[in-house]
Amino acid sequence: MAHEILAATNAVVTLDVALPGIVWPWLVTVNMWAKSIGTGVILMLFMLIRMHPDSVKNLRLPTAVVAFIFINIFLLFTLADLHQPFRMWHIFVYSSFSSAIAWGSLMATVFLGLLVILAFLAYKKNNETFDKVLVWTTILAIPVTLYTAALMAQCTARELWQMPTEAAQMILAATLSGSAAMILLGGSKLSDEAKNTLGVVLGLSALMAFIIYMSEYIFGPMKAEEVAAVLDYIKGDGPYAVMFWLGQWIAYLLPMLLILLSRASKSESILKLAAILALVGLAIVKHVWLMIPQLLPMS
Repeated sequence: MAHEILAATNAVVTLDVALPGIVWPWLVTVNMWAKSIGTGVILMLFMLIRMHPDSVKNLRLPTAVVAFIFINIFLLFTLADLHQPFRMWHIFVYSSFSSAIAWGSLMATVFLGLLVILAFLAYKKNNETFDKVLVWTTILAIPVTLYTAALMAQCTARELWQMPTEAAQMILAATLSGSAAMILLGGSKLSDEAKNTLGVVLGLSALMAFIIYMSEYIFGPMKAEEVAAVLDYIKGDGPYAVMFWLGQWIAYLLPMLLILLSRASKSESILKLAAILALVGLAIVKHVWLMIPQLLPMS
């Protein structure tokens, strides 16, 4: 007992103040953006195979390759953001399953392995087996894209990053970016019905994401004083106000308007413009929402 008391009284304090400044920089923005595209295209491919199978005959391999590239970008920027990147293997060897990053790393690794299998099957034109593996890949894509929301929700001092809201935004980011990427990737290979379906998914994703952001913007201050203080950075003449509204217009409002125009005029060019704006705007929106809670002093 005396030994335990002695050990406790000789504890060494290594950090007794809050970390100043930005802890999660733009690297995490790229991380989330790439992950949304990598998981989103798989979700959209699964949907198109079920709804418009004739439109995706030549899209299995390109989609698997695009997903593989963006998931690797996601993992690369995750690794770059680690304070000790050369110790990343500790996540797998000394896993703590109470940590979202441990679960996310394991799921992303399995997901990447399934993408390699999909690319191989598509190259061999084994569509039947491809579609079977795609089912499991699609199921896994959901928790992979959600894990960042769980990671952010573990930051208990950041009231803006609440799990239910962030989980919805992560799913919507995947469907938004996935449909946008598939519109650009498919091009003339897609039938008019498939393009219309992807346009509807893109438009509805933009609408729902915009509603959630506006709900937080208007009603967030009722939740906590900290949220009100954080939102001041994007209200009025706040330092991130211009970037926030620029992102909302580019990611959500303009794509919705362009999709309506493309359906009325049956213009593929306008639909592609909506897709490009959605992808660019999503990066801006994610960056602002990542930065502003970190600007609030914790002491």
